[in-house]
Amino acid sequence: MQVHVVKSKIHRVKVTGADLNYIGSITIDEDLMEAANIIEGEKVQIVNNNNGERLETYVIPGPRNSGEITLNGAAARKVAKGDILILITYAIMDFEEAKTFKPSLVFPNEETNLLS
Repeated sequence: MQVHVVKSKIHRVKVTGADLNYIGSITIDEDLMEAANIIEGEKVQIVNNNNGERLETYVIPGPRNSGEITLNGAAARKVAKGDILILITYAIMDFEEAKTFKPSLVFPNEETNLLS
């Protein structure tokens, strides 16, 4: 049997931009991606704490140490600059492996989205 488990989570980051005219995705500071073990193109679930929206898109890297969290394309309509998000990725693995798997959990500075 295989199960879906949380692979990575970036907890409580602030939206820095929303670009409706960009081809879809979410831009995430590459330092945050690396800390959370998220790769370019990976599917991510976005949970908006301000309005309850949940959506999925894919990740593109933003400049390192920028704190950038920008929703692009249609997803830009689901957020406002300053909203607080939780970003989650999942993995499929064997049941026994899932019992001992430890996800990468990142808790950046809520004001700057930076790691320190």
